[in-house]
Amino acid sequence: MDLYKAIQDLYAEKEKLERVIASLEELQRTAGAVPAIAKTSRRGRKSMSPAEREEVSERMKRYWAGRRSQKQPKHGADGQ
Repeated sequence: MDLYKAIQDLYAEKEKLERVIASLEELQRTAGAVPAIAKTSRRGRKSMSPAEREEVSERMKRYWAGRRSQKQPKHGADGQ
């Protein structure tokens, strides 16, 4: 495809999109005060209750104790 032709096609598409955006903005203005779309989902981590936090704490203590017990220090013949 010719580069010049590709650029011309993109400019034509851009003009078409600008016309559609302008008409949608006009519809929004003539419709009056349209309520904003409320964001229903929360982002980030969910908060934990104290009971949930304690449960996670105990679970992680058991997890890390198990990891430490698996990682026994290995002593070679030279005592290190």
